[in-house]
Amino acid sequence: MRDPSATTLLKWYDAHARDLPWRVGPTETKAGVVPDPYHVWLSEIMLQQTTVAAVRSYFLRFVTRWPDVRTLASAEDAHVMAEWAGLGYYARARNLLKCARTIVQAHDGRFPETHERLLRLPGVGPYTAAAVSAIAFDKPETVVDGNVERVMSRLFSVETPLPKAKPELVALATRLTPAERPGDYAQAVMDLGATVCTPKSPACGICPWVRACKANAAGRQQELPKRAAKPARPVRYGIAYLARRADGAWLVQTRPERGLLGGMLGWPGTEWTMEPPEEAPPVKGEWRNPGVEVRHGFTHFELRLSLRVAELQDDAKPGCGHFVAGLRREDLPSVMRKAMDIVADCMPELAA
Repeated sequence: MRDPSATTLLKWYDAHARDLPWRVGPTETKAGVVPDPYHVWLSEIMLQQTTVAAVRSYFLRFVTRWPDVRTLASAEDAHVMAEWAGLGYYARARNLLKCARTIVQAHDGRFPETHERLLRLPGVGPYTAAAVSAIAFDKPETVVDGNVERVMSRLFSVETPLPKAKPELVALATRLTPAERPGDYAQAVMDLGATVCTPKSPACGICPWVRACKANAAGRQQELPKRAAKPARPVRYGIAYLARRADGAWLVQTRPERGLLGGMLGWPGTEWTMEPPEEAPPVKGEWRNPGVEVRHGFTHFELRLSLRVAELQDDAKPGCGHFVAGLRREDLPSVMRKAMDIVADCMPELAA
């Protein structure tokens, strides 16, 4: 069985690289185009726990509104959080701003090039540091995301289940990382996992590494990588209060900086607890229960959010939150959007 060759994979990448808005493709690279570290960093932060399809439009909006790290660093927090709404994992957006401001203030607007120095930036972990160093600066760093883990697991027929197998897979990936074109190579392995060595029904017949793949030789490619069973997520309960004034303004609340959905706009409501909470409306009014709930999965728990709705007078004085005229659905994180959508479906007279 042949050893997997970086040269073979790079040849495949030169012909089949994905066209991504943040990427400098192999044809452009050969023409002397250099990757923009800002684009690489921004895309990698956005892509954490998210798909390329979901990120594409967000990335384009961000770089249109904030075309470089200096403009992002000077942006208002609320504007950035509003543009991030819907991408999830909102601590990333807060760290995005902290990192941009650190780069401007401590590095004169220039991204550090090495893995070690990138790790010192807010919100930059080992994976992101390796990705920026390799892709933006062509340093021989090993970049291992979920796609690369799957490729390595099958290529070397790794039996250890994920996540325990991560160190083993990183070590195997490191062995293959070449000194030449490491940035293109890092993107090539990720593309291979995303388009050929897919989670289900991998297209082994067109894989450039098929002759080196131990899992394919044994007919076990669909069995790998193995994954440890996930424990059931606990359920938390809460109540969200959706209120609109007669003039059309919605009552919203900016969530605390720390914690889930930190710094995001949301509906006033109770804490999210292990038992259904008591009623705690933010303002006096005729609150109605539409008899539906929002179900939303977070990383560590499942949320069941009961809804209450009310129409308020223009002189209503809430105990918390503030009114926003012209509130857009896009200004809210996903779980809050779900609540707004439910109200629009079951009580259109309030959402109109």
